[in-house]
Amino acid sequence: MIDDLPYKHLGEYDAGNPHAARIVCVADHASNFVPEDIPLGIPSKLLDKHIALDVGIEGVVQRLARRHAIPAHMATVSRLVVDLHREEDHPKVVPTESDGHLIPGNIGADIEMRLDRFHRPYHAALAEWLERQAPELILSLHSFTPELASTGEERPWEVSLLYNKDDRAARHAIRLFGELGLNVGENEPYSGSELNATMNRHAEAHARPYCFIEIRQDLIATRAEQARWAAMIADVAGRVALALS
Repeated sequence: MIDDLPYKHLGEYDAGNPHAARIVCVADHASNFVPEDIPLGIPSKLLDKHIALDVGIEGVVQRLARRHAIPAHMATVSRLVVDLHREEDHPKVVPTESDGHLIPGNIGADIEMRLDRFHRPYHAALAEWLERQAPELILSLHSFTPELASTGEERPWEVSLLYNKDDRAARHAIRLFGELGLNVGENEPYSGSELNATMNRHAEAHARPYCFIEIRQDLIATRAEQARWAAMIADVAGRVALALS
């Protein structure tokens, strides 16, 4: 974390291009960092798994910011400490179990402290940042596992678009990703009507168009793959923003 903040900002708009779309990116699950004073009581190897972060997303976001002039608001703390993509009163905002793994350090945790230290500053800063950026389109980036941990069922989608009530941008993005030859899921592998906390709060509540994009993790495991997906997302996002203008 930077100066103990639960977020950091990457990149700037291309100020030299007045025709560039004002697109920003938000990544709630980009980090697996756990502060030393919050012992979770789990094997360290689990911090590299999906229960701790959205694997591969940090690399995609960094390339969007640095190579494609799409600024980012990115989490710097693991969702095992506090899930920034949950409402404050959600029963799993501080998870005691994830994907069959017990998180003993979170049993009886001081949830209010974690909300005050991480969750509330993250969202307050995001709200202020979005006001300053005044984006035409928000990208919310996540990744999903190639198969369900509980059943081993494979997930065939390469990329998915989630949304709750506002599907303006998602409809365009679904079509455009499909035209790239990708297997595109709509509200898969779970529904945006249930898991859309950050975009409900910062996009739908303010009538801001957004694309909640989930990428299958095995497709963004390397730097080259992350660069490829960043380029595809930047291209699709630019065309979505144009279609909405």
